[in-house]
Amino acid sequence: MQDIAEQLLAWHSSGRSFAVATVVGVSGSAPRDPGAALAVDAAGEAIGSVSGGCVEGAVYELCQEAVTSGTPVLERFGFSDEDAFAVGLTCGGVLDVFVQPVVPGADAALDAGITYIASGTPVALARAIAGPAGLIGATVAVTADTHHGSLSPAPSTTGALERAVVAEARAMLEAGRTGQVVLGLDGRPCDDEQQGTVTFFVEAYVPAPRMLVFGAIDFAAAVVRIGKFLGYRVTVCDARPVFATERRFPEADEVVVDWPHRYLDSQLSALDGRTVLCVLTHDAKFDIPLLERALRLPVGYVGAMGSRKTHRDRNARLREVGLTDAEIGRLRSPIGLDLGARTPEETAVSVAAEIVAHRRGGSCLPLSAGDGPIHHDLARAAAAPAAPASAA
Repeated sequence: MQDIAEQLLAWHSSGRSFAVATVVGVSGSAPRDPGAALAVDAAGEAIGSVSGGCVEGAVYELCQEAVTSGTPVLERFGFSDEDAFAVGLTCGGVLDVFVQPVVPGADAALDAGITYIASGTPVALARAIAGPAGLIGATVAVTADTHHGSLSPAPSTTGALERAVVAEARAMLEAGRTGQVVLGLDGRPCDDEQQGTVTFFVEAYVPAPRMLVFGAIDFAAAVVRIGKFLGYRVTVCDARPVFATERRFPEADEVVVDWPHRYLDSQLSALDGRTVLCVLTHDAKFDIPLLERALRLPVGYVGAMGSRKTHRDRNARLREVGLTDAEIGRLRSPIGLDLGARTPEETAVSVAAEIVAHRRGGSCLPLSAGDGPIHHDLARAAAAPAAPASAA
């Protein structure tokens, strides 16, 4: 819905009812990815697209019916050789499309979600698209620190389901990922749809999180590759133009020639709690001015490369420039988990593993070493008191 958010907000603000058809599943050579949307208002005006033309007419009619009936529907469109007049995809793929009516003021989650999307505020919309009839269309809008909407009025549900979908949606929001989540009515993750489960389609509306890699060394190239694999927008920064080149880092989104601390100062408005800083220079003239600033910023992770001796010397220098023990304690140094890594690629895996563990609350122990929950963020959510349905 992000592409059509401005028009949706205009409809919503004017009190106009409409229906949104969203691609929630694809297979084969489908023309659009999950999240593509077509919306139709009560007057018949249409915006957006779910297929680039193949099934737009049929989806348009479904939207009109949903506006009239107020009932959401999940429809599958595929290619049929048996009926030349059937509505289908000529590319041979399959699209699952969920059509949901929206009445301004009737659903706190949809109201909040549309407002967040239009304003550019990161939010994840989790909508029940399959499961018990009373849950179809139920929506929760999840931000980094709160959520709107509730599943509790629906029959056969518990607070555990709501807590679980909020945790899953928040995790997908942090990763900027859109997709389906299948949960049992008790909130437990399930492998596939079956009786007693609910399928949620979670749409994350957020720019890709940023990874800033300081130090254009050979290890940085491997960190860039794994950062891209994890879904980050990756920037490489180094003050030495002979090393900081696009040719050496073709997979980076941008390569910047500047002093690290000066570049960081220029990016303050674009950093958030998902931002990752990897300081690989292990050179005091670059590291200290950079870390003096970085460790006072509300970013998600700051790691620095270096030996144990370099680490001790760096900490002493940071105290000399005025950082507190609490601020220095935020620094992950030496960077990465103890995997025994040697090569740049192995080191990059070590760094990535620490970033994920830090973000998700992982213990960094082998899963076989324990018998507790695998998903630590879900466990934390289950232990926390449930937020009220009107959370703001």
